[in-house]
Amino acid sequence: MSTAVRQPPAAGGTAERKPATLGQALRRAMRDAMADDPDVHIFGEDVGTLGGVFRVTDGLAAEFGPERCADTPLAEAGILGTAVGMAMYGLRPVVEMQFDAFALPGFEQLVSHVSRMRNRTRGRMPMPLTVRVPYGGGIGGVEHHSDSSEAYYMATPGLHVVTPATVADAYGLLRAAIASDDPVVFLEPKRLYWAKADWDPEAPEAVPGIGEAVVRRTGTSATLITYGPSVPVCLEAAEAARAEGWDLEVIDLRSLVPFDEATVTASVRRTGRAVVVHESPGFAGPGGEIAARVTERCFHYLEAPVLRVAGFDIPYPPPMLERHHLPGVDRILDAVARLQWESGWTSRQDTGRGGGAR
Repeated sequence: MSTAVRQPPAAGGTAERKPATLGQALRRAMRDAMADDPDVHIFGEDVGTLGGVFRVTDGLAAEFGPERCADTPLAEAGILGTAVGMAMYGLRPVVEMQFDAFALPGFEQLVSHVSRMRNRTRGRMPMPLTVRVPYGGGIGGVEHHSDSSEAYYMATPGLHVVTPATVADAYGLLRAAIASDDPVVFLEPKRLYWAKADWDPEAPEAVPGIGEAVVRRTGTSATLITYGPSVPVCLEAAEAARAEGWDLEVIDLRSLVPFDEATVTASVRRTGRAVVVHESPGFAGPGGEIAARVTERCFHYLEAPVLRVAGFDIPYPPPMLERHHLPGVDRILDAVARLQWESGWTSRQDTGRGGGAR
């Protein structure tokens, strides 16, 4: 599958960096893409007049008109089918699936047409389509509003799967997704829509492209491999681990497909230990594939088995129980303690946490 990307134009300006949310960065990415390229069209349920349920597309219909930022019926299969036709005719549609589990009625279009069209036509027909999917828990939503469905998309050859965890990545990765000639499923962590960082929308910082992971924190004791909504949790766990004498490295994958094997394996070979953290259920989840790849390529460097800290293998629980379901600092530290115990680096008694992870 080709990974050709039409690069967005270089940004300029001298405005000061000011606090901005991840949602605002996503909105600016779409706004700039629409201003730079008249072929970019945005549509989905409530994205026009309302500006989306999370207000990520707020103001785009007013600026660019209903022809380029349009509301649609509640019909995900129809939304994606329409986008396929638009992409075939040379447009660059950006569609929003209102919530993660709401996207599933359109999954057949993704599997049968979106992911296959470029290969089916032997490259003669690109599929420059971006599918925005708000996903993950942490907002007190009921079922169908808090799922983590990334494993479905990862298991579909022909799709890029991307998820940002920072304001800068939200802008940079979405611009790259819209510019790509391959279809991109762009997973937006709902709980991070309101996360803030200092950012200059007139001169956004350059970020690594699709397919490149980033080391968010360097360390020597073990590697935490994560992405999207679990990145801040892993960084918090790494800080808490200092009290235990552990120095944890944190890798933000940013891109699940393509997978940056080089960055991940280089880290694990340094630390000798790895924990994969994500909200998706553990069984047949992304962590299983990541753990297998790490084991195959780092076997002689590993001091202990690759462990996973994930959502439980159940339908998403009611809001009052989600804090128990989602990976948290204690569960991550329990896994790290088990790594240390099994590798003989320290004793179970000395860690004070090893028993909880068994």
